[in-house]
Amino acid sequence: MSAPRGPVPRRLAALVGVVAGVVLLAVAEVASLAFSSSSAPFVAVGGGFVDIVPPAVKDLVIGLFGTWDKVVLLGSMIAVYVVLTALIGRLAATRGHLAAAALAGLGLFAMLLVLTRAQNTALDVVPTLLGTLVAVPTLLLLRRTVRVPAAAAHGDGAQDRSAAWLRRRSLVGVGAVGLLAVLAAAGARGVSAGRERARRLAQYVLPAPRTAADPIPEDAQISLEGMPPFVTPNEDFYRIDTALAVPRVDPATWELRIHGLVDRELVLDFEELLAEPMIEAHVTLTCVSNAVGGDLAGNATWLGVPVRTLLERAGVHEGADMVLSRSIDGFTASTPLEVLTDQRDSLIAVGMNGEPLPAAHGYPVRMVVPGLYGYVSATKWLTELTVTRFADDLAYWSTRGWSERGPIKIASRVDVPRSFADLTPDAEGAVVLGGTAWAQQRGIAEVEVRIDDGDWRPARLGAEVSDDTWTQWSLRWEDAVPGDHSVSVRATDGEGEVQTEERADPVPNGASGWHTVQFTVV
Repeated sequence: MSAPRGPVPRRLAALVGVVAGVVLLAVAEVASLAFSSSSAPFVAVGGGFVDIVPPAVKDLVIGLFGTWDKVVLLGSMIAVYVVLTALIGRLAATRGHLAAAALAGLGLFAMLLVLTRAQNTALDVVPTLLGTLVAVPTLLLLRRTVRVPAAAAHGDGAQDRSAAWLRRRSLVGVGAVGLLAVLAAAGARGVSAGRERARRLAQYVLPAPRTAADPIPEDAQISLEGMPPFVTPNEDFYRIDTALAVPRVDPATWELRIHGLVDRELVLDFEELLAEPMIEAHVTLTCVSNAVGGDLAGNATWLGVPVRTLLERAGVHEGADMVLSRSIDGFTASTPLEVLTDQRDSLIAVGMNGEPLPAAHGYPVRMVVPGLYGYVSATKWLTELTVTRFADDLAYWSTRGWSERGPIKIASRVDVPRSFADLTPDAEGAVVLGGTAWAQQRGIAEVEVRIDDGDWRPARLGAEVSDDTWTQWSLRWEDAVPGDHSVSVRATDGEGEVQTEERADPVPNGASGWHTVQFTVV
């Protein structure tokens, strides 16, 4: 007969709860490899949070953290989860079965959120169910393991030393279980990422475009240290979307459905899409959450099928004025019909900078529409186009306080110098300033720079590639005066509109205002 057990030490009890919670996540992560990417409980919970967060909060988070917003969200979720599971562990110290029920309830809550994700079916609750079924007995087993025998817990001398040794042994054992669970979860994430990369690179070779993009002139790039590359590398391209985990899309089963107010519904599989005549286009994309001077903009060479080609084949009904694009994860965007049927290079894209789309940027298929912010046009992981009317349908962000149509505002920024940087004059006493400006579909006609409160000076522009790409600029400041200074920039687009000084927040239709940077000439 085993010796009676004493109480569970409070600190160990909290650790037991956290470790049991980690086991739930680890088992679910491993099992989710056989299901959708949003079947993992953390992904489902995070996706649900993203869906309900107010636009002002979203904009604040992106403004503070930029493309690290998802990392911040995951970190916050981990912190909350640790607190919850620690409380469950503390409860387990005295009421083990009630704590087990609480942990099971946490798993049930996650399963319900898994069912809310658009790409999931009832089977996608299996990973979280398995994780819960393993975690609950783990909690009870670890609880028993860390309970010191009553005699050792209340003894003197040698028995006290025995109790301390038993607690240390229990701590090591619980920690080992937690470490193994963390390694299993990390390994599952690594396997998933590696498998997706291999599949993306091995699946297909990009078709040659029927119409190639014009070569980019060498002097489109301003030669100045600190300037961004004219074409943004894929790995550096900004990523802002609602997907906490990148969806796993198999091109072998992918289809694009075009329906709604059309004469005939179209359904294309991936091979049929690749067989369509494709064009190449240089296009700068911009996020509506980009603050004045922000870096949520990127320029790339895209390969794809013109959207108008497929819409013409479907036969759009008179009276339609919007196309609602849908992602595999349920995200929707409302794009004005006219921008998809005019002569701009609106694409159903499969390639980015000479490679298949990266997974984070929409693999295997996404939309690219010049002149509109991404939230109304740049749908990733595209599966559906519904021809409809603005009066009849609402998109994801249209129901959250953002404008429906989203034309990009004229913008410019200072890239060199960065805020509060030191600039050293050259042998002739000059410093060189530089930056970027964009006004997709109108182009940039002029950029002006003002140092301190002086007059506006015209900047030298890099070679223009197209109206749909950004333009780089530079200004050589002769006889630069040592000390603290500010530099402001404004642009004029190809239609003569001058960028306004008046500041506006990104919500509801994009930020505006001059970008100003403080710097020091040393």
